[in-house]
Amino acid sequence: MNLDFSVVLSHWPELVDGAVLSLVLAVAATLLGFFIGTGCAIGRRSSHPWIAGICGAYVEAIRNTPLLVQIFLVYFGLSSVGLKLSAITVAILALVINVGAYAAEIMRAGFDSIQRGQVEAADCLGLSRFQVYLHVILLPGLERVYPALTSQFVLMMLASSVCSQISTEELTAVANFVQSETYRPLETYLVVAVAYVLLSLLMRIGFWALGMALFPRRRKLGTPL
Repeated sequence: MNLDFSVVLSHWPELVDGAVLSLVLAVAATLLGFFIGTGCAIGRRSSHPWIAGICGAYVEAIRNTPLLVQIFLVYFGLSSVGLKLSAITVAILALVINVGAYAAEIMRAGFDSIQRGQVEAADCLGLSRFQVYLHVILLPGLERVYPALTSQFVLMMLASSVCSQISTEELTAVANFVQSETYRPLETYLVVAVAYVLLSLLMRIGFWALGMALFPRRRKLGTPL
């Protein structure tokens, strides 16, 4: 077996563009998915049964269907009602919907880890409901589940490869084009595998730096994130 990476690496501009788009999809889905997941986690703790029910139905529906099916549902569903969106927009929307459900369960676990006595103490101090949620529930809960949450976001970036099925020109889609042009599928996907590893490491370093900034107590204690 003779491996020749030169013909594959000659397409490095396209591969770099695909890697950048994969990272853009991941960052956009991470930001929006986190806010949706946090809101849904709060909704599942709501005293209003219909709010908790809607949030619960959303989480269960998304967590029990494949991402590829969700992408097709968004892509063809929007087209069927006359909404013509770009493949990138549809990909971001589908990824946000998907990761939001997983983030909701992770954040809910963080919220549930907060002792009831801490919330009661905050109420006794006269904190507003917003202050209680922010300083007593949200930030401490986020700190406890931060490693699991960031791992989920990295997994989402890797899973974004299925967006190539709707012609989103991210890394895997570019790889499909390159291997069809070069007739070097093994070399192409080896290069792409290395690129995904580098993207994963880049995201993990970014999340580590963000965690150090958000949770100074862990930085002082030397607790790993």
